[in-house]
Amino acid sequence: MFYRPEDGHGLPHNPFKAVVSPRPIGWISSRAKGFGDNLAPYSFFNAVGDNPPQVMFSGDPNDSVANALASGVFAVNVVEEAAWLRMNATSAGVAREVDEFALAGVAKAECDTIDCPRVADAPATLECVVVHHVELEGANHLIVGRVTGMHLRDDCLVNGRFDVTRYVPVSRLGYMDYSFTREVTALKRPKA
Repeated sequence: MFYRPEDGHGLPHNPFKAVVSPRPIGWISSRAKGFGDNLAPYSFFNAVGDNPPQVMFSGDPNDSVANALASGVFAVNVVEEAAWLRMNATSAGVAREVDEFALAGVAKAECDTIDCPRVADAPATLECVVVHHVELEGANHLIVGRVTGMHLRDDCLVNGRFDVTRYVPVSRLGYMDYSFTREVTALKRPKA
């Protein structure tokens, strides 16, 4: 099968997100004056640089994007299997002034380097300062943040390494599907 996105795929459901998978989920927390705290999952999220560490997320210009642009900061919380259903609850389309932390029963803590809330018991949280904003085609906005602080949960550190099998990260697939990382295999790069 071949199709051009502008012509349509002719399938019952769009396969694009299923093809580009698994995608890590950035559980973005933010704060906006006059509206309060916000927490929402983004599967268009990833690391884009490591020196300095930088991450990006992309979405429509509502809530998380608007808050990050207005405040200049946001936090990325890693989603573990134990928080999967609470993460999903924070994806509900609610009024901007609704605090999704409270809505989903997610414990909140303050970040250390930025004025922003974070998920208190997340396996890891990246505190970020907005360094780039790009308006993409359609209603999509790309936010790039430089990481200014990192929280790592102690039980996820094993022999000096952050061990994802200790918390089982959740990834987004296509449609309404998710995956859980329970197994890791190492593979060394070949030498030149």
